[in-house]
Amino acid sequence: MFGSRPVYNSVRYLLILLAVVIVLIPTVWMGTMAFKPFPEWTTATGELSWLPKNPTWGNFEYIFTGQTADLLVTLDRTAERPILASLITAVLGTAIAVIVGTLGAYAVSRFRVGNNLPLSVLQLRLFPPLAVMIPVMIMWSFLGMVDTWWGLSLIYGIVTLPFAFWLMKTFFDEVPVEIEEAALVEGCSRFRVFWKVTLPMVKAALASTCLFVFILNWSDYLIALLLTRKDWVTIPVYMNSLASAMGGQMYGCKAALGLIAAIPPVVFGIAIQKYLVRGLTFGALKQ
Repeated sequence: MFGSRPVYNSVRYLLILLAVVIVLIPTVWMGTMAFKPFPEWTTATGELSWLPKNPTWGNFEYIFTGQTADLLVTLDRTAERPILASLITAVLGTAIAVIVGTLGAYAVSRFRVGNNLPLSVLQLRLFPPLAVMIPVMIMWSFLGMVDTWWGLSLIYGIVTLPFAFWLMKTFFDEVPVEIEEAALVEGCSRFRVFWKVTLPMVKAALASTCLFVFILNWSDYLIALLLTRKDWVTIPVYMNSLASAMGGQMYGCKAALGLIAAIPPVVFGIAIQKYLVRGLTFGALKQ
């Protein structure tokens, strides 16, 4: 179509580069906005620019101390507690979802436990989130689990369980059963086969599943908004509270908090990068 292979490759790489630039534009804008002083990120002046003219750490100082020279209004609540709440609940919620989902996926994949069980698990995500959260709010209030780290972690684990279950089931289905049967013949117990043989073979897929579930829990807004009040407010809910602290949108402070919120998923992704590509493509080349 393009006449030669080099021309085709050049056009392909150009389109990939264009797509990457388009995707990175919001991230770059957030990064520059985080270092702009108040007069530069407010729309009152009408002189918005890509790069900060007078770079400052004031936005970071404001969300962590509650006050800075650029902003006269003092914050009632700083960002340390919401960051800690997000870390604790997202990590615990991910652990619950991945552990239960992995065990359940292995049981269904190998023993065909319940023909309708996979679809039943998926139904947890088929209902509108708000419709599900109304009875959860009532139940959590009755049990005294509203605005607690264990209550929020538990619901995170339940909500993201279908993702972990279906992802891991797909990966377990790709592992040859003959390998496990050979280990069983050698005298290994079923649990030892799972722990020593099967699980190491899907560790790349397991790492990818953990990252995916963690990002879902880390970025959640609706559940945290409905089940937290003050003590265990997470980053997305806290970020929304910055909108009215000065009677308008605090873009610079939100951008600073957004950069901080991006650190854990990025660090997690870098830590497992050697498993990430293989995990995301596990079984894709099956003949």
